[in-house]
Amino acid sequence: MLFKAFEVAESSEKEYKSALVTKSEDDLPPGEVLIKVQYSSLNYKDALSAIGNKGVTRNYPHTPGIDAAGTVEKSADPHFNRGDKVIVTGYDLGMNTSGGFAEYIRVPASWPVHLPEGLSRKRSMMFGTAGLTAALSVYNLKKQGITPPNGKIIVTGASGGVGSLAVAILSHLGFHVTAVTGKEDAVDLLLDLGAKEVIPRAAIDDHSGKPFLKAQYAAAIDTVGGNILATVLKSLNYGGVATCCGLVSSPELHTTIYPFILKGIRLIGIDSVLCDHHLRKEIWEHLATDWRPAKMDKIVSVCTLDTIQEHLDSMLKGQLTGRYIVKISS
Repeated sequence: MLFKAFEVAESSEKEYKSALVTKSEDDLPPGEVLIKVQYSSLNYKDALSAIGNKGVTRNYPHTPGIDAAGTVEKSADPHFNRGDKVIVTGYDLGMNTSGGFAEYIRVPASWPVHLPEGLSRKRSMMFGTAGLTAALSVYNLKKQGITPPNGKIIVTGASGGVGSLAVAILSHLGFHVTAVTGKEDAVDLLLDLGAKEVIPRAAIDDHSGKPFLKAQYAAAIDTVGGNILATVLKSLNYGGVATCCGLVSSPELHTTIYPFILKGIRLIGIDSVLCDHHLRKEIWEHLATDWRPAKMDKIVSVCTLDTIQEHLDSMLKGQLTGRYIVKISS
């Protein structure tokens, strides 16, 4: 069996170039489940893998794509049968295991999740890792007792994949959402997704050195890290909760312990790569039903295998808004 794949290769000059190549089933890594991929999606890790970031991908040539939705072709595991519709996100897919930017993947049986009723393969990739991460953030806020009457929820990096989906899900669930973005052209979109107000990034980037700022928010979903997260922590109400899942601003966090010990602030890290399989299934069920926002189509664009590279380049430059899914096969 031959199939097409988007492959990144390393030259002797340590340069990385991508191309569409033809591969065979024998080229795929070991695993119990062979999946024909219909859709994937673009994520920041894919962009890093495509430029040779060894913190993401150690060995080349390599096929990125940390998300995949498709149909089981073969299975050596009784939990999956030929024809089953499945989703694979996270674990090692697209990092050091050949990923979803190909017509076929082969993975361990512990990785796929059966596609919930009411969720198509295409729509599942509108969510993808970004949607799973956003929903895990919402799940943790709710688990900590945050409900709409508690007050405003602030979402940083709101024009990105995780941020825009967090805005959409929270708004759908009745929360008052304040969206933060550095992109003026994303304001109308965020308001259309349900944000009650959109504020510029500079408004939540405090350098005063004060341990506290005016308390304005019951909770936060932070997708950027750095001083933005530090400012958010100083701006939460007593007993507020913040989740963090990104480092696009900075992986460093310079703050004091005062918000935690004097206001009972809680900071929760979100990981969608290795999260519990049962929790993963629960979150996908929510995304297929009661957490499914009505307007998410507005933040989704579609590309194909032969146009992936240009969109990954734009992603690295911070020029993409919302989500991009990749149509792999019919």
